[in-house]
This record gives sequence, structure tokens and C-alpha cells, in this order.
Amino acid sequence: MTAIDKKSLSERDICSKYITPAIERAGWHLLTQVREEVNITKGRVIVTTGTKPKRAEPRFADYILYYKPNIPVAVIEAKDNNHSVGAGMQQALGYAELIDVPFVFSSNGDAFLFHDKTGQSSVIEQELSLDAFPSPEVLWNSYCVLKGINSETSKIVTQDYFDDGSGKTPRYYQIIAINRTMEAIAKGQRRILLVMATGTGKTYTAFQIIWRLWKAGSAKRILFLADRNILVDQTKTNDFKPFGKAMTKITNRKIDKSYEIYLSLYQAITGTEDIQNIYKEFSPDFFDLVVIDECHRGSAAEDAAWRDILTYFNSAIHIGLTATPKETEYVSNTNYFGEPIYTYSLKQGIEDGFLAPYRVIRIDLDKDLAGWRPEKGKRDLYGQEIEDRIYYQKDFDNNLVLTKRTELVAKKVSDYLKKTDPYDKTIIFCENIDHAERMRQSLVNENSQEVLKSERYVVRITGDSPEGKAELDNFIMPDSRYPVIATTSKLMSTGVDAQTCKVIVLDKSIESMIEFKQIIGRGTRINEEYNKYFFTIIDFRKATERFADPEFDGDPIQDPDFDPRTGSGGTGGGEPPHPPPDPPEPSNSRKYVVKDVEVSVVAERVQYYGPDGRLITESLKDYTRKNVIKSYATLDDFLTQWTASERKTAIIEELQQHGVLFDALAEEVGRDLDPFDLICHVAYGQPKMTRRQRADRVKKAKYFAEFGDQARAVLISLLDKYADEGVENLESIDVLKVDPFPSFGTPIEIVKGIFGSKSNYLATLHRIEQCLYNPASC
Repeated sequence: MTAIDKKSLSERDICSKYITPAIERAGWHLLTQVREEVNITKGRVIVTTGTKPKRAEPRFADYILYYKPNIPVAVIEAKDNNHSVGAGMQQALGYAELIDVPFVFSSNGDAFLFHDKTGQSSVIEQELSLDAFPSPEVLWNSYCVLKGINSETSKIVTQDYFDDGSGKTPRYYQIIAINRTMEAIAKGQRRILLVMATGTGKTYTAFQIIWRLWKAGSAKRILFLADRNILVDQTKTNDFKPFGKAMTKITNRKIDKSYEIYLSLYQAITGTEDIQNIYKEFSPDFFDLVVIDECHRGSAAEDAAWRDILTYFNSAIHIGLTATPKETEYVSNTNYFGEPIYTYSLKQGIEDGFLAPYRVIRIDLDKDLAGWRPEKGKRDLYGQEIEDRIYYQKDFDNNLVLTKRTELVAKKVSDYLKKTDPYDKTIIFCENIDHAERMRQSLVNENSQEVLKSERYVVRITGDSPEGKAELDNFIMPDSRYPVIATTSKLMSTGVDAQTCKVIVLDKSIESMIEFKQIIGRGTRINEEYNKYFFTIIDFRKATERFADPEFDGDPIQDPDFDPRTGSGGTGGGEPPHPPPDPPEPSNSRKYVVKDVEVSVVAERVQYYGPDGRLITESLKDYTRKNVIKSYATLDDFLTQWTASERKTAIIEELQQHGVLFDALAEEVGRDLDPFDLICHVAYGQPKMTRRQRADRVKKAKYFAEFGDQARAVLISLLDKYADEGVENLESIDVLKVDPFPSFGTPIEIVKGIFGSKSNYLATLHRIEQCLYNPASC
């Protein structure tokens, strides 16, 4: 038998012929303990102005090894045999850090390089033969030593996840949060805080934790608390459904002690009078586990009535879930729960491609920037003499209503929707209920044709409107067309799982970072089925300046001088406990309404989410120039690489990965320009040439005349496709499946019948590409 030349084998061959057999010989079960080519992330969404944004390359591991399903312990990076044994180690270490495993391997099929992050080995890295790969028991025992797991606590840590048989598995960060929680509880920790950005599946994570503790017998009775009815109902009907008849929702202030899983609103079991505190019908040790959803709100306050529930059930394990850990003069999550055992931020979620990035349209209005002062003796619409002072942005829609301002905001939002998609779900956050109602009226008038089709095109969803609240489920349901636009003040800022919301409009002053994060969270969910990959924020109140605040995606910082036990010390400036939704306005509050003051737009600019997680605030051209020059210092460098590349789209994709926003740049510089020309013009100051001009020049070249009539007709059609849509049409054979190419025959008939062979066809296209960008080659 002829020996296999390892050097000629692909990476996949090395895996199947050498690495997988070695793992199996070591005792790993290929079906339950080994996963190959595991997509860890989805790949960051690259925000464009196109209809379907592109994604960056996802991060995937060649192998992840699990002691049990969803309990990962090791990662292996494979390389072909032209690489050294350890060539993949640095890559593997990055994956291991991401998925939180201590054992890391690299292999080229000759041996394994083993990196032990536990510190238990005499050396951190050592080379192992293919027959010396460690068994599951060896790695697990070392893992247990690292985590402080003993024989008594291992039952909790190794308890099976819920599996419905569909093949659905938790995302990597959910696995980390779940497993760290189980390990913490196993070691006796009684207060646990998980920080996970809105849209990352906090409730599903909580379900798996509860399920495993319940099945392990470590928590026989569980209380799940939330402060919004919609949160409880969504939890009961969606993620918690597998609990079935063991679960109940506490309603009508009635307690039935025959269940094991209880879901409740805080408000349903508490009150200002002791008789309303029906949670005391349970004995203090009734519950083994209390899970507090959105614990940054009232439950975190030291003196809140809701906190009494946690104090009453003090013997239970308490798990707090939040997207926005709250650290202020009045409230401290970490003082109660301790530091988060895991944090998964909005920035990380966007980078991984699990959350939607955003672009910001910032619109500044003249009266907002300069203020407005009434002339002496001026009266409002209702005859009230207006107090003589300068009214600024914070006054508008609170103390003073400029109706033309409301109408202008409604027009700008409506114009945007008409330009993009009139049926993109949109939430407009207003100062108060009155403002939300006036905004609804202005939007109705701006969108009269749509409203004639359905009066539910625009609705007000606020706490005082039963009709509006009844439309909330329709708004958040992906397959429900109406309502399209919802005006609100506070009701929709939290707990609304609006998967298909594509536009968030900010026309309210947002003083709280907590509230800002929650509002932004309404748009961060991705729903690929409904083409929801990113969302747009239209900001009329400078609220998006908060994106630049380190607090936006940073760690919670507590004032070191503040004592949460006494409420004393500190520098002040904190937030009071979260107010109830849509508080009624005082009946004696004075508000002027003015109809005859013109309002205009002073400035409007678009800002994009950059690869570093920050908004691009400089000019798009300057930003592009800097990013291109990082990769290609001179025009010659760029031209050399472009000419040498077999696939021009590969260079385009690489530049996109580094933050070049071709679609946005084309909007600004010229949509009829090729990415090549956009780069040459913006980065190196070269004259612009359109795709059509390039295509027409090739059609006149001598080289083009060498082809027969049929071949030339196909090439003319391809060049027309290029002129209309771009270079990708010259680099994909699939273009032959769309009009007008079927008139020439099937793709095979075109490639073989007209050009002789696939290689001839591809060589011809390569030459055409050369002619497009280098006339001398023709």
C-alpha cells in the first residue's frame, strides 16, 4: 500500500484521518462529547444602505470537546500538515477564552500541542503524541479541581440541560452564564447577578438554570419575579413552557401552594398595606430559589417595598438578571448581589453578530439649539400669557408646546419611512402622554394614504390607553403588519420584545443612562426571517451623545464614598428609584401651546456603528481614507494588490471587515461608482469613473472584437450587469441563471457551448476584469 503523503492532505483530511481517530481512541464519544466546525459566533452585521446587510466571518472552532452536552472543557484548532504542530495554538487560545474553557490543543496531524490553563501541570504547554490525548475523565477531574467541584456538588454541575429534541443549543455566552451559575450555587453562593444585554436571551438562560436546579433536586420550589405583566406572560408561554403543569402564574391575589414553579408580578403579591403583601402567605423557607428579572429597577432599591420580598425569602438562593446594572446614589445591584459572575454586553453581542448594530440620524432643530423667547405679551393658543423667558429643548413638550416642531418631527420620520420602507416597525419615544398623542395626530396627517388603508397604521401605546395597550401584542408580533408606528413615552421602553422594530425615534430628553440603554434595547434584536439585521435611530434631542459615555457599555461603577446601608455619603447626582410607567401629569401644571412659531432643521447627519463599537463621528471620507491607508499605504500598493487578486470581491470584503462602509460611501460620493473607484477617489484623490464608463470602454477594446457574436453578446450582458450592479456579477457563475442569460441557454450550455469550457469562461472573465481596471491590458 502506498503511504499517504500528509503534505498533500487538506485540513479536513487531517481532521478525519488523524485528529478525530486520536480523540476517539482516548475515549471521547463522537456523538455526545465531540462537535466539529462549531460556529461560536454569527459574524458581525456590517451596516449598509443596501437591502440585505453582509456579515463578517463568524468565529468557529474546529473542535469543541464536552464532558456532557453544553458543558465544554476543551477546544482544538487543526491545521494542515504544511503547518507546525503548534501553528493553531494562538487562534485556539482566543476561542478558549471566548467560550471559557481551560484546555487548549493545536494539531497538524503529527501530534498535539497541549496548553493547560489550570496551572496544575508542571509546564503550561507540552507536545503529546497522537496516542497520548487525555481522556474525558482526566480533563474533567482537572476541571473540577480548578472550579472547586467535589463529588457532592458535581450532581448539580453535571445536571442535564433541557433538550426538546429539536437540536437547539444555547449560544456560547448563555452556556457560560448557565454553567457559572450552577458552579457558583454548587459552591454555596446564595446571591448571584447576571448582566446580559437586551435581546441576548436572559429569560431562556434563567429557564435552563431553573430547569437544571429543579431536576437536580437543589431547588424544589422556585419564584420568578418581574415588574411588567408582559414579561411574565412572555416567560410563561415561551421559554418556561416546558415546566407545564408544575408552573402557575399568581393572579387575583390568590395563593395556591400546590405548584413548584411560580411566576408573579411584584405588584401582584405586594402592596402599601400589610394585608396586600400576600407573599407572606408562603412560609419564609417555602422557596429554594428566587429569580428576579430586570433587577435594576425597583427591586434593587434599598428602601423599596419590593425588596421586602427578597428579605422575607432570605434563605432562598437569589439570582438577579439585568441588562443594565444600576449603581447610583439610591440604588446598588452589586451591593446586594455582589459583582456579576458573568457579563455579556451590547458591544460584544453586536461584535458576535447576535445583536443588531445601529446607525444614527442626528437631526438638530433651530429652536432646540438657540432656544425661543416669546415677544412681550404673547399669548398661547388658549389665551394664556406666556411667561417671558428663554425656552430651551428641555422645555419643549413639557412647559411649552411648539406645534410646528411636533409636525416637523413627524414629517422627518415619515419622509424617512417613505424613502426606505413605509412598513418598517417604528417606536417614537415622546416626553409624556400628551406629547405622544400630539405626535400620533401629526403622524396620521403626514401618512394619510397609509392611514386610509388602516387606521392602525399609527397608534399611541401608553399606560393610560386601553386601546393602545391592546395593540402592543400586534406591534411586537413579527407577522402582524399593523400597527407600524407606535408613539409612547415610558410604557414601551422596557420589556417589549419587538424583534422586527427597525426604527427608534428619540424625541424626549433622556436623563438616565439606564433608560437610554433600555430604549436602545428595543431595536437590538435580529430577525433574519423578516430581514431585520440592524436598526436606525433618529435622534432629535441629542440623546445619542450618550453612546460616547464610557458608562454606556462599561462596568458598573459605585461611588466609593456612598454607603448603601445608610444612604449617606457620595457625590450625589444619582437616580431616584424607577418611576411607574407614564405617570399622570399634575392637573395644575402650566403648559403653553403655540401654533404660529416656525421651526426648521439646522443640521442633519448620519453616523454609523464602527468596527470598534463606537459611532463614526468624523466625516465618512476621512474615516474611509484612514482605514484604507492602514491596509494600503500608497495608491501603488492598492493597485498592485487589486491587479494581482483573482477575486476583487475578496479585497472589498477585507476592507469591509476593517470598517470601510462602501454602501454609505456610495450614497455620499456616487452610487454609480465601483468600490475600486470609491477607494481610488476618496483615499488617493484619483478622478472618478463610473461603472458604466468602464464597461463602455471595454466594449470598444480590441480584445473584445476577438469574440464571436454569441460570446460577445453574453459578455455585453455581463458588462451591463456590472454597470448596473457591480463587480460581483463578474465573479459568480450564478449570474448566468438570471435574465437575460437564460435566453442564451443554461449556464452549462453558455460555459461549454459558447466558451468551450469552464476554464475558458473563467479566463475570459478574468481578462475582462483586467480590461475594466487596466486599459493597457486590452
